[in-house]
Amino acid sequence: MGFNLMTTQLLIKSKDFGVDFSEICTIGRQHLNGSFILFQNLFNRLGYSSSEFDQIMTRDSRYSENFFKKLGASTIDSIDASSYENATLIHDMNLPILDNWKKRYSIVIDSGSLEHIFNFPQAIKNCMEMVKPGGHLIGVTPSNNFLGHGFYQFSPELFYRVFSEENGFRIIKMYLFFSELNSTVFEVSDPLFVKDRVKLKNSKESFLFYIAERIEEKPIFTKTPQQSDYEHILWDNSLVNKIGKKGSNYAKYKKFIPHNIVESLLNVRKNFSHLRLFFNPIGNGNKKYFKKVKLD
Repeated sequence: MGFNLMTTQLLIKSKDFGVDFSEICTIGRQHLNGSFILFQNLFNRLGYSSSEFDQIMTRDSRYSENFFKKLGASTIDSIDASSYENATLIHDMNLPILDNWKKRYSIVIDSGSLEHIFNFPQAIKNCMEMVKPGGHLIGVTPSNNFLGHGFYQFSPELFYRVFSEENGFRIIKMYLFFSELNSTVFEVSDPLFVKDRVKLKNSKESFLFYIAERIEEKPIFTKTPQQSDYEHILWDNSLVNKIGKKGSNYAKYKKFIPHNIVESLLNVRKNFSHLRLFFNPIGNGNKKYFKKVKLD
């Protein structure tokens, strides 16, 4: 569990969106992962002096508490099911949290923990309940090409539906980024807004970084989140009928196209799609839904 170079940069960037780091709780005790020299270069580029960097991390001490203090933290807690990394709070996030932990923090951060917790709905609910109204929840989570890393890898749709106004939250930003140094960063669209599935196949280990704000204290998950294209398109009979009519027009012409030509065209399309997986960081993802952003 920890913050790589891109995650660290995005955490610093999140202050531009009003994120308050004064009272922090992390899921698992976090540390700064990666080359010491590259971290030194990153903090230097972001305007931190050499003495400030020395206060943030050393070669022998990588835990994130000093980094959070530089971001304004006065309270820093961490939750873990085990005491092996000296977390301040010992609790199995598969189970509900204590009442006196609710509405306690200005920010809760998950960076690579929730995918390892079997009871994800309870774990994410715990995180949400710990955030004060007006506070934020930041998540960094595996999204693609992490088979076997944990129990789960997650889609943008999940977090857009979880952090909804019905649950008293809203997503401020969601980014897609990759594990390599100086990764390209893409802002990710809400499937409900674009009325389509926001998906991709690619060849890179891909992460989501999201910032969610608790805009109001509401009971969480009184209504089970549903995937937006089912709830707002496929289950809407009027829209289903329109889609059906489009399909019937295609069926009229299909019988006039020789089968071998259809098969050849499909193979060409499939091969082209496979090439995109390797030469484009978002693979076959729709570029309308993944828009490049500059962090500086």
